[in-house]
Amino acid sequence: MKKKLKIGVLFGGKSAEHEISLLSARNVINALDKKKYEVIPIGISKEGKWILGSVSNYLLNSDNPKLIKLYDSKKEVALTIQSSGSLTDVKSKKKHGNVDVVFPVLHGPYGEDGSIQGLFKLAGIPFVGAGVLGSAVGMDKDVMKRLLTEAGIKNAKCIALKNGEKLTFEKAKKTLGLPMFVKPANLGSSVGINKIKSKKDWKKFLAEAFLYDSKILIEEAIVGRELECAVLGNDEPIASGIGEVVLNAEFYSYDAKYIDEDGAIIEIPAKNLSKNILQKLRETAVKAYKALECAGMGRVDMFLTKRREVYVNEINTIPGFTNISMYPKLWAQAGIPQTKLLDILINLAIDRFEKEKKLRKEK
Repeated sequence: MKKKLKIGVLFGGKSAEHEISLLSARNVINALDKKKYEVIPIGISKEGKWILGSVSNYLLNSDNPKLIKLYDSKKEVALTIQSSGSLTDVKSKKKHGNVDVVFPVLHGPYGEDGSIQGLFKLAGIPFVGAGVLGSAVGMDKDVMKRLLTEAGIKNAKCIALKNGEKLTFEKAKKTLGLPMFVKPANLGSSVGINKIKSKKDWKKFLAEAFLYDSKILIEEAIVGRELECAVLGNDEPIASGIGEVVLNAEFYSYDAKYIDEDGAIIEIPAKNLSKNILQKLRETAVKAYKALECAGMGRVDMFLTKRREVYVNEINTIPGFTNISMYPKLWAQAGIPQTKLLDILINLAIDRFEKEKKLRKEK
C-alpha cells in the first residue's frame, strides 16, 4: 500500500484575518482525501504559538463565524530551519513526527506576506502557494500596483501614505476625486477599509487604517462590476471562469463578506458577459498572476466599467476556502471539485520543490 503523504495544514495566525483563516482551514481539512493524506492540523494562536491539533479536535465553535476559535491542545510545536518538515515540541524538545508538505491557509501578514514562506524554504519543505517574492508583492498593495502598472495592467490611481507623513484631504480629493477608499497596504478580507465621502470622514478613516499597518493607500473609486477569476498553476497557469460579487451593501466590506448573509450575492458564472470580455478578463488575470511572480494559486479581483475597461483591484495569493469563498467555487464550476483541486495544489507544490532542488547551489 502506498504511504500516505503527511499534509501539515497551517492556519490561524497573528493577523486581523485570524478567524477567516480558521473558517478556511476547516473546509480544507474536511475536503482533503483521507485515503491519500494523513492530515496534521497546526493552529497558530493570535500570540504566535504553533499548536498541534488532531483532525477530530482543532477548532471550537467551528460552525459560527462570530465565535469560532482555535482549540488549544497545549501541544506547542515548532518548525525549525533544515528540519525537512520535522515538528519539535517546544518544551520537551522531542520530535512530534514530520510533515511532507505544508498547506498554509493563513491570510494577511505573517502568513500571506512571504515571512512564513521563507521559513518553509529554510526548513527545506514543499509548500502550497506563492513563494517569498510573490507572497510579499501580493500582500503589499502599493508595490503590487507599481508592478501592475509596469506590466501595462490598469489599476485604480492611489496615493501611498506612511505613518507620520502628511496629506491633506484637499490634495487627495484633487488627485483622486470623491468618493475614495482608504485601506491598509498589507491586509486583506476588507479589514480596515472605509469609503471616504467627505472631509468629515478623512481623519477618522485614515486613523483606523493606520491601526492595521504603518502604510496605507488612499485610492480612487472605480465604478463597475466586481468580478473575480481563479488562477491555478506554476509556470503555465490557467484561469477559471468569471464570478461576480453582487453587492447589497455599499461596498464589499468584512461584514458583507463573512458575517452578513445578505451583504452580497456570489454569482458563478457571472451573467451577461460576452465571449470577448470573458477572454479579456481571463487573460488579464493570468497576466497579473505572472507579473506578480505568483505560483500555485491566486484569485485576481477586477472591475469591469461601463466602457468595458478592465481594472485589476488586487490578487490574493492565499484565497479564502470558506463556504462562500469564490476560489474553490470557481474551480468547482469549471469541473474541478475541491478535493481534486487540493490534490492539484499539493502536486504543484511538490513539483516546484523538486525543480528548485535541482538548481545549482555553488559554482
